Amino acid sequence: MDSAIYNSYVKILKQRLSEYRLRHSLAVADSCRELARQYGGDEEKMFLAGLLHDVMKEASREETFALAEKYGITLSELEKNNKKLWHAIVGAGYLQHELHIDDEEVLTAVRYHTTGRAQMSLGEKILFVADFISADRDYDGVETVRKKAAVSLEDAMLEGLSFTITELVENGRCVHPDTLYAYNDLIMHYREKGLI
Repeated sequence: MDSAIYNSYVKILKQRLSEYRLRHSLAVADSCRELARQYGGDEEKMFLAGLLHDVMKEASREETFALAEKYGITLSELEKNNKKLWHAIVGAGYLQHELHIDDEEVLTAVRYHTTGRAQMSLGEKILFVADFISADRDYDGVETVRKKAAVSLEDAMLEGLSFTITELVENGRCVHPDTLYAYNDLIMHYREKGLI
């Protein structure tokens, strides 16, 4: 990535994010590049997706909903009532409309990095996993996901999706349909290959 473009994006992130969230974004960008190198993805695109994936993470409800309306994004009732989902959905719109990024792989990777979805592209898988295993992450189980990511993106995704679904269910929270579709899609993939 051209250093001037990189610096302009980092400047935007510094205006929109806390230092903690900025560090996370930089760590995810690095993880994206490493996973892209390992699995044959576009390193520059994936670095960009990782860098900008949380650009809307600390936006207020008012700004998020105003931008969703501006971009023509319709949030489902489940999405409206789950703050953790807003930044991915509206973030993809922000990249497209405010930063004029029109690369579909970058946009969909950002859009689905929180929920996942069925039939994920390589870029979507890379960002989804990178967000789980970036160097700044230290939750219980992160080393398991990292070990799986070193062998298979799909294995790491299944671990990450299982972790997410379990955590949501244990805390009495809704599971987004896209997350269930992503999980079921992977399970069917493994069954077809006779791996489970």
